[in-house]
Amino acid sequence: MEEPQQVELSHLDGRDTGPGTNGGITDSAEEVDDCPIEEVRLTVPITDDPALPALTFRTWFLGLISCALLAFSNQFFGYRQNPLYISSLSVQIVVLPLGKLMAACLPKKTVRVRGTKWSFSLNPGPFNLKEHVLITIFANTGSNSVYAVGIITIVKAFYHREIHPLAAMLLTQTTQLMGYGWAGLFRKFLVDSPYMWWPANLVQVSLFRALHEKEKRPKGGTTRLQFFLTVLITSFAYYIVPNYLFPTISTISLACLVWKNSVTAQQIGSGVYGLGVGSFGLDWATVAGFLGTPLSTPAFAIANIMAGFFLIVYVIIPVAYWSDAYGAKRFPIISSHVFMANGSRYDADKVLDARTFQFSEAGYARAGQINLSVFFAFTYGLSFATLAATLTHVALYHGRSIWEQTKKTVRDAAGEGDVHGRLMRRNYAPVPQWWFQVMLVLVLGLSVFTCEGFGRQLQLPYWGVLLAAGLAFFFTLPIGIITATTNQQPGLNVVTELIIGYLYPGRPLANVAFKTYGYISMSQAIMFLQDFKLGHYMKIPPRSMFAVQLVGTVLASSVYFGTSWWLLESVPNICDPSRLPEGSPWTCPGDDVFFNASIIWGVVGPLRMFGKLGLYAKMNYFFLAGALAPVPFWAAARAFPGSKWAPWLRLVNAPVLLGATGMMPPARSVNYLMWGTVGLAFNHVVYRRWKAWWARHNYVLSAGLDAGVAFMGIVSYAVLQSRGVNGVDWWGLQVDDHCKLARCPTAPGVRVPGCPVH
Repeated sequence: MEEPQQVELSHLDGRDTGPGTNGGITDSAEEVDDCPIEEVRLTVPITDDPALPALTFRTWFLGLISCALLAFSNQFFGYRQNPLYISSLSVQIVVLPLGKLMAACLPKKTVRVRGTKWSFSLNPGPFNLKEHVLITIFANTGSNSVYAVGIITIVKAFYHREIHPLAAMLLTQTTQLMGYGWAGLFRKFLVDSPYMWWPANLVQVSLFRALHEKEKRPKGGTTRLQFFLTVLITSFAYYIVPNYLFPTISTISLACLVWKNSVTAQQIGSGVYGLGVGSFGLDWATVAGFLGTPLSTPAFAIANIMAGFFLIVYVIIPVAYWSDAYGAKRFPIISSHVFMANGSRYDADKVLDARTFQFSEAGYARAGQINLSVFFAFTYGLSFATLAATLTHVALYHGRSIWEQTKKTVRDAAGEGDVHGRLMRRNYAPVPQWWFQVMLVLVLGLSVFTCEGFGRQLQLPYWGVLLAAGLAFFFTLPIGIITATTNQQPGLNVVTELIIGYLYPGRPLANVAFKTYGYISMSQAIMFLQDFKLGHYMKIPPRSMFAVQLVGTVLASSVYFGTSWWLLESVPNICDPSRLPEGSPWTCPGDDVFFNASIIWGVVGPLRMFGKLGLYAKMNYFFLAGALAPVPFWAAARAFPGSKWAPWLRLVNAPVLLGATGMMPPARSVNYLMWGTVGLAFNHVVYRRWKAWWARHNYVLSAGLDAGVAFMGIVSYAVLQSRGVNGVDWWGLQVDDHCKLARCPTAPGVRVPGCPVH
């Protein structure tokens, strides 16, 4: 679940129309404040210069390279012990000097394409804002992960089966591209309407304005670019320490260094396998690896997440574990694996027919029911609660405004809209609706071919593809409205797993393929629509936006697929920590969770897990608990509007609080602790005390730290780790936090290798 973002606008002057004012085109004076959303009026310039070139040679060159590099880096780091997500923010900063350098150095001659009437200039003038926005959109497509790669990974690395490379390639492409169809169907409501304002885009709009306004280096200070380069070089140089020389500083758990033989102490103190009390890390990848950079998350959202983390990890889980709920002491306190009743690892091969790769009733009868660690069981319960709480929260806090905005959207769908809509209609040709319709029909056909062809390796029949598409179609508009007005995007992953798990049980790949087509195509549609709205605000020609998004998506999907296939084929024993050499980073923590979910929902199925045949049927009560959770906070805030607690009550976001630990596992306690500490330090303390510094440097600092870690990680792998030279081999240090006993059970008589018997 994505954290809602809060846009701070108090330092912006609504009368400053930003770059492009001189020589630009603006609406008449009476239309200056025409946009009905105040935050948009204060942030987005109401000017446009349609003569500015947008889809230039520089756009294609820098955009394609940025897209490919981000796709490669994010997939490359996604398999590692501390995965690192690099957002398009890094590209947004880096390409500005590169674009200006190309404008200064490239010849201005016109190049003609042989055999056609097409021609273009290598250098059409100064590097401009529209080129910068389109390059960033390219980068956005590269930075968003390809969910279908997880299917390829679990097939090859966990189930140890083969999948046809063309089927795998088509799976990655079709799941990413299907969202275009839904985006096209609903763009009239979710992009053209001024009431659908996509608050997250205002952060990028503000950053674009800051980067393109003329900047003079302050006396004794640095420009944003100089600051970025300083941070990048420092981050690059430092990351050799946790990545290679001393990997143990990625997580330091003090309790495990003191109580080396105590299982309970290590369960409490381990930042990797336990509750993380007293653990910390000196590594930016530990801070930002699973949860993304905390520097771009507002303080109120961080506070909700950390409150939820403390409630779940330090109250609910200890009570459940030490009261032995669901036989919790037979298993590790935190683990994403599935277990036998005796505490040993559940062997999925026993419940899968080797010939058909489907559920075996006889094998399941011999193996017994699946058991989960208490944390993993509650993770699913909390995911149920989060989904229900999201619907209740939005209905209570935003229901009336969403209904009014929806009515206005439908009523004004054929109208001119606000000042931004009028400028876009006046200056640019729209994208024909049939482009999206053709895309939808083509991708649906390819999706059916991908699942039905290749010997049905993906197990999902044609009706499953169509049902998944129907779910995505049904949910795109309501979830789009929620996201566009509240910046909260409810996920469909649990719903899709439940539906196909009941309708078509016993087939792991059918389950994950259905989830991907249903959930990700909707999520991709939301991403496309958000980027379309960014282009709408920045006055980018819609057809240029369409071309960039389409080409970027195809390129990014290809690079994600190629990178994963290369690593799966070239790194021995990838994703298997028990067979990897000591210190190897290729542990695939995210894919490990994906694999275990495929067993729970796909092989065994929800009926035998959360239904009447399962051990965890009571987890369904979390749906009710989640639905009721926002009510007391909402009621208290309305009942006592003048109370000193009212402002705090209004900041409580029950879905965010309940879904706080949704990334655990694969994220660990130390990741949350460091993420929350750094985030609150910058976005609460620094923001309040040194607001000018924060406004000028905060996002730039984040981009520099991300980029430095990424570059050093790639260099160390290419030069050292690809040849089997890991820091642990030289220094005898461990990648984990010296808390191996934290993975042990504490129930009497349970025997696990490497653990004491109680």
